[in-house]
Amino acid sequence: MNRRAFLRASGAGCFALLGAKPSFAPAPSAGTIMTVAGPIRPAELGSTLSHEHVLVDFIGADTVSRDRYDPGEAFDVALPYLRRARALGCRGFVECTPAYLGRDPRLLARLARAAGLHILTNTGYYGAANDKYVPRHAHEESADQLADRWSREWENGIEGTGVRPGFIKTGVDAGPLSEIDRKLVRAAARTHARTGLTIASHTGNTQAALEQFEILAQEHVRPGAFIWVHAQNDWELEPRVGAARTGAWIEIDNIDRGTVQQCAERVTALKQRGVLNRLLVSHDAGWYRPGEPKGGAFRGFDTVYTTFVPALRQAGWTSDEVSQLLVSNPAAAFTVGSDPGLTPPPLSREPARCTG
Repeated sequence: MNRRAFLRASGAGCFALLGAKPSFAPAPSAGTIMTVAGPIRPAELGSTLSHEHVLVDFIGADTVSRDRYDPGEAFDVALPYLRRARALGCRGFVECTPAYLGRDPRLLARLARAAGLHILTNTGYYGAANDKYVPRHAHEESADQLADRWSREWENGIEGTGVRPGFIKTGVDAGPLSEIDRKLVRAAARTHARTGLTIASHTGNTQAALEQFEILAQEHVRPGAFIWVHAQNDWELEPRVGAARTGAWIEIDNIDRGTVQQCAERVTALKQRGVLNRLLVSHDAGWYRPGEPKGGAFRGFDTVYTTFVPALRQAGWTSDEVSQLLVSNPAAAFTVGSDPGLTPPPLSREPARCTG
């Protein structure tokens, strides 16, 4: 589907897209949000940062290992930043580091308890950065085999920890999509079909987003199951409005001191086009870096609350609109099975509290 066809369809408001469980983590169920401590009701999530990182290891899939860092030191480094975010009103924290890039469910569970936050982790693989973080077996296995792996983490917990993923994380480079990127998106769609988990995809550019929507259509997954991560890349308003009108989530996640005004203008433009109910925001901040002294420089999670929300209010946002953006939308986006995202296949188909 080309961009013109996409916009024409979306502008009309329609789209042709079709181990043992520990006692603290009850069995998954639809209508809940899965945190590292177990399921919660959507109303419990609270003001949420939808895309952040605690720890990221850029060494590469063939070399990444938990032996490369001291989890106690990583805990000590990250905890003050998480507590600062909580003091400003944050209650939900979506940690987007995938497997083979430093995902550590034990560390996240410990931080969640200490900081008093609802932290979500993920399943899936990251195909951006020219596949540096894609494990060897993912090149060899089919989309169904990868979906089997990711679904088992939902069913049984991650790596024997009992911690279950709260969403599916993948990533693609700028379009046109490579073969492995297409396979990862297809595997994510099939994992969603089995689990009801939302797909959050690091998306290189608008072309890559449109190609992912095509794959979702082929897999009979509706856009409501998909978060267009880094939607600020190669910014064009109309494709974002069009995608949001189909139900997709549009995430502006580069909020920092130098980008506050730009981000406020972009979400305001989207709000004015009537798609406030499909917007997510975050910093894409952090993180502890294995291999660097004390984890290197760590960017905190406070700018949304201290600077961005006041900028929205100066732009005329009401308290209810801010609450929609930071509380209601993340709760809807990460609720398991709230929008199953599935279109029945045709018969012919073959097997806030905020400061400021």
